[in-house]
Amino acid sequence: MHTTIDVVLPCLDEAAALPAVLSGLPPGYRAIVVDNGSTDGSPVIAAEYGARVVHEARRGYGAAVHTGLLAAEADLVCVLDADGSFDPAELPRLVAAVCDGRADLAVGRRRPVSADAWPWHARTGNALVAALLRRRGVPVYDISPIRVAHRAALLGLGVNDRAFGYPLELLLRAAGAGWRILELDVAYAPRAAGTSSKVSGSVRGTWRATRDFAGVLRADAGGGR
Repeated sequence: MHTTIDVVLPCLDEAAALPAVLSGLPPGYRAIVVDNGSTDGSPVIAAEYGARVVHEARRGYGAAVHTGLLAAEADLVCVLDADGSFDPAELPRLVAAVCDGRADLAVGRRRPVSADAWPWHARTGNALVAALLRRRGVPVYDISPIRVAHRAALLGLGVNDRAFGYPLELLLRAAGAGWRILELDVAYAPRAAGTSSKVSGSVRGTWRATRDFAGVLRADAGGGR
């Protein structure tokens, strides 16, 4: 088992969630909080709770994740939302799947713990995109923001999207490269009070993510990967 595992946490105004998320990381899991332009003091709080803080000026989920991967030093890297919707205690199960050779990429399939954890519009859009992926041979039912893989391999995929389409392009490229992708159920809770979702919290946010997903799928269909 790897002694240290880096956890990349894209962060935009997650001050209310960070204390619980960072305190909940298992021993040996090292937090890299990628601040994406927060105005609520998130970087200060992250540092107070022992995280390494790096900054990415270009707004976008993919930009933050990519910067976190570049900053990471461990062989194995996890990516986890910083909003409190995931329990960091879920990570070791995904890590184990990669360490014991069952998967090259372990991803979470969100299982809402309550009706308000995952709004209908976000859940519906996600299901439609996942169905399109399965038609292309990618064995997933969720375009999830919690995942584990080897850092060098992730960077080697050459994912280009720097917005909400990043996780979709990652899955397409991983499948195209012959990676074994394993999806495991993970609990999905309402995000921490005092934070707001950039995607599922509004129909507008969901539309923006769907737009980015559609762009990735068009590029893939046209051989643009």
